Amino acid sequence: MTDAQCALVGRLTEDAVRGEVGDRLTDPPQPGVASVALSMAARVLTNPTGISSEQAGGMLMSYFASQIGQAMSDDERRRLRRAVGIASGAGMLDISPPTECAQGDLRMVW
Repeated sequence: MTDAQCALVGRLTEDAVRGEVGDRLTDPPQPGVASVALSMAARVLTNPTGISSEQAGGMLMSYFASQIGQAMSDDERRRLRRAVGIASGAGMLDISPPTECAQGDLRMVW
């Protein structure tokens, strides 16, 4: 790969990471962030066109969705969010009414 292609892969990966965690990313990045970024970049380097399968003669190679392109897998997203301190899963959603609501009051409080 050329230096320009490597720089592009780096920028795409950083943009995807920042798009997921925003300003919570520190410099240097928190432990765990680099492994997610490197696995994303490695996918782009080994499968830059994002193909899902290819055939050469009698040999057919199929890739898992997690091996295609620059998209972040669900596991990578969870690991990244955990690394920067963002809760994930059902624990981050609280639909219980605030304690100051009267019994039977169904108004939404934002």
